[in-house]
Amino acid sequence: MIKSNESKYFAAVDSREAALTELSQKVWEYAEPGLQEKQSAKAIADYLESEGFRVQRGVGTIPTAICAEYGSGHPVIAYLGEYDALARLDQKVVTHKEAAHPEEPDRYGHGCGHNNLGVGAVGAAIMLKEAIAAGEVKGTVRFYGCPAEETLVGKVFMVRDGAFKDVDCAMTWHSHAYNGAWGACYTCMNSVKFHFHGIAAHAAGHPFDGRSALDAVELMNVSANYMREHVKPDVRIHYATICSCAPNVVPDECSVWYYIRAPKRKDVDEVYSWLCDCAKGAALMTQTTFDIEFLTGCSEVMPNDVLEKVMLEAYKDTGAPKFTPEDYAFAKEIAETYPEVLARDRRVMKEEYGVNGDDKFLCDVVFDKVIEDRLVAPGSTDVGDVSHVVPTYQIYVAGQGIGCPGHSWQMTAYSGSHVGFASMLCAAKVMGLSGLRLLENPELVKEAWDNFHKNQTEPYVSPLPADLLPNLEQTN
Repeated sequence: MIKSNESKYFAAVDSREAALTELSQKVWEYAEPGLQEKQSAKAIADYLESEGFRVQRGVGTIPTAICAEYGSGHPVIAYLGEYDALARLDQKVVTHKEAAHPEEPDRYGHGCGHNNLGVGAVGAAIMLKEAIAAGEVKGTVRFYGCPAEETLVGKVFMVRDGAFKDVDCAMTWHSHAYNGAWGACYTCMNSVKFHFHGIAAHAAGHPFDGRSALDAVELMNVSANYMREHVKPDVRIHYATICSCAPNVVPDECSVWYYIRAPKRKDVDEVYSWLCDCAKGAALMTQTTFDIEFLTGCSEVMPNDVLEKVMLEAYKDTGAPKFTPEDYAFAKEIAETYPEVLARDRRVMKEEYGVNGDDKFLCDVVFDKVIEDRLVAPGSTDVGDVSHVVPTYQIYVAGQGIGCPGHSWQMTAYSGSHVGFASMLCAAKVMGLSGLRLLENPELVKEAWDNFHKNQTEPYVSPLPADLLPNLEQTN
């Protein structure tokens, strides 16, 4: 039940609906790659400054990272925002796929809703700022602008560089087809490139003078594929070969980009070490050399039972996003492009969460049951590393239609539509209310830390080498 002194701060979001929507639209239109979100970061930082926040532009080793704060002392409540986009997702709010612009076939788009994710966290920070400014509660609110989530870079480097060292609790959210607390743990991951170097030669005239870097990559991949039989069943290994050469040339340069995923960090580390041995063997067999470019790594998400309860109760009190008749019509029409997934997700809603969605195209209720409670989701997120240094939790808010595939043109369309903006405003209120309750009841912060220490079975170690810098030219 929302108290009167809590509900009045919803007006901090409602009165800024137009401004927050405009900011999200700007970020959606900028659609910048990870670590290159200069316009997006500037727009968000400028807006926070106009709202009275003290803004640090550039955090640690990342120029497009932001730390904005208001208030003083503890508890320090942090909201995590993202704003990077994905390649090959043309920016259009449409219900049926259109051909990409011929001059921009690889145009970036917000196929994961990060334009709304970042601005929703801004709205939450403003809501809590208003309560602190009014003297209702004491403490500090922070907004962390976290670049390059899609390549799992931003938060991992920010954690290693100490950005969260004095934070008491952190919260975030993500767009989804459902509304509810998100209890999945995700997988740990290493992202690494192996660059092989050989000797170029004419493939027909003098192949014996050459040493093929492509052969080395192919042999490494063969060995990795044989290795799959002998790793744990929940380990995932995937790769992409990077080579530009003609068939009549023995290539002297060739690379392969690997992701290694597993539920626990130690399993990733073991498989990565074995994979490095595969590279050594391939180099020996082909008389080539190689070097390793370690891009990033991340840890699993460590849930927090206390923050989960706080955020879920705030979610139920706030309610689901407020969709319009036009939103429902838009979702119904675009759902024609993913009928099979729509049917599957409706079954999941009914069988797993007790919500009848047989006639729904948008989820407009909050689930009582935690979504994927303590399951290991197959993907990865750099939120995990934050959760290993400070109590952290996240929610899912319906910002896309039921069944909408992620990282898709459909998701891009939702992200730039009122459906996405409605989810953003809902998320701002849920997280803002959660932060308000933490500041009203500081004992909850202590309980969150007690739960954190209970769940952390071993000390956190950054998966990054101490001297590694983010590759500011790397895109997803």
